[in-house]
Amino acid sequence: MFEWMAWTTPVTVFFCCIGLMLAGMTAWEIKSPTVLRKGFLPMETTRGDRLFIGLLSAAYVNLAYVGLSGRFAQWFNLGEDPSIWFSFVFSMALLSLILSKG
Repeated sequence: MFEWMAWTTPVTVFFCCIGLMLAGMTAWEIKSPTVLRKGFLPMETTRGDRLFIGLLSAAYVNLAYVGLSGRFAQWFNLGEDPSIWFSFVFSMALLSLILSKG
């Protein structure tokens, strides 16, 4: 069923985290409805808005990293492409920042 995608451990963990976040945010929204808030983003947002923006940002970070990882190996004289775990950690940190301060 899922043969069309390269299901490596980092990819699986990334999608599991997204699923858990969506489930958690749904439960949180049912328990405590959100209000508009102004953070460092240039507009008022709800928790759901910040989650969506954060997920898009995380996806772009991961795509950019995958696209540039070969260049990183050349620039830093690495024997192989750097681990995708660096991208995962950075994208989750960015997502957390947007959710909490955005």
